[in-house]
Amino acid sequence: MSNLSIKNLGITLGGNVILRGLDLAVAEGEFLVLLGPSGCGKSTLLHAIAGLIDADAGSIEIGGQDMTWADPSERNIGMVFQSYALYPTMTVEKNMSFGLRISGTPKQEIARRIAKVAEMLHLEPLLQRKPAALSGGQRQRVAIGRALVREAGVFLFDEPLSNLDAKLRSSLRRELKLLHQNLKATMIYVTHDQVEAMTLATRIVVMKAGEIQQIGTPEAVYERPENLFVAGFLGAPAMNFIEGQLDLQQQFSSACVNVSLANYALRAPLSIIAGEKKTVTIGVRPEHIHLDPNGDAHGNVVLVEPMGNHMVLWLDLGGQTISVIVNQPQQFELGSTVRFRIDGHRVSLFDPATEQRL
Repeated sequence: MSNLSIKNLGITLGGNVILRGLDLAVAEGEFLVLLGPSGCGKSTLLHAIAGLIDADAGSIEIGGQDMTWADPSERNIGMVFQSYALYPTMTVEKNMSFGLRISGTPKQEIARRIAKVAEMLHLEPLLQRKPAALSGGQRQRVAIGRALVREAGVFLFDEPLSNLDAKLRSSLRRELKLLHQNLKATMIYVTHDQVEAMTLATRIVVMKAGEIQQIGTPEAVYERPENLFVAGFLGAPAMNFIEGQLDLQQQFSSACVNVSLANYALRAPLSIIAGEKKTVTIGVRPEHIHLDPNGDAHGNVVLVEPMGNHMVLWLDLGGQTISVIVNQPQQFELGSTVRFRIDGHRVSLFDPATEQRL
């Protein structure tokens, strides 16, 4: 396994700036997930690491070696594509061994690697089949196996599960996590699916418009988002945002809720003149809003979404709608009023002007 270092990377395609001044360090054995909406530059970054797209500026080091202008074959990487990219006329075994054969790897070594990876991915009964005889999940496992037999320093995954149905995605997600735990290999994984990012990553890189918005553990990115974009992108339902006023005692007030934030650790002292208040945006996740008959806030039920082991309750607060996750089975009448409280220890504060965390 290898580490990876990217410094000041810039890429322009067709006159459009895709990546600008991007810095990123990936440690050996890390499972790093690049997460963001379509068009944010995450796949372009992955392809640049693989050597499939040239950089206009900056550098890419893999295992301490400058690989900025190296051919893909020289980079010691294995890549798994979204579309499987299997040869239809070759068996599973031939597909997996193709790269090794053209590179001149001895037959005995090829057989050893194929046997090892086939056992790991439960592909032994399928080795003599051709792709047409495989399910979507089996084809993706073959594509993963083809990358693994290279025993590369870094493995790259470009949205490998996006073509699969929900059940298969869940199953292969578990297999990938177990695979990483067993191999302890360096893996970089691109996805727009936050569930994949949260469950697979040791660290998440959230991207928007070619720039990194935040890097951190899944817990840190989810619980302490750096800005409004990250806060709103992660979570389903998304974080609730309420604009209001904050005073010197860190009491938040708005037309619909009042919350004491006395224990909130601000990054910098509030620049508030005595007697005045600062306009802020409070962010609170649906699971941190609790129904409470004695709560100091209330809303009217506009929608109830049963989700099996919980339900999502949508409340109208007089022009603003928020979502609340309810874990205990309850009956709610549309239009009825419920009282609630916000857990002041689990909120995020943002400056609505800069959109940055306070």
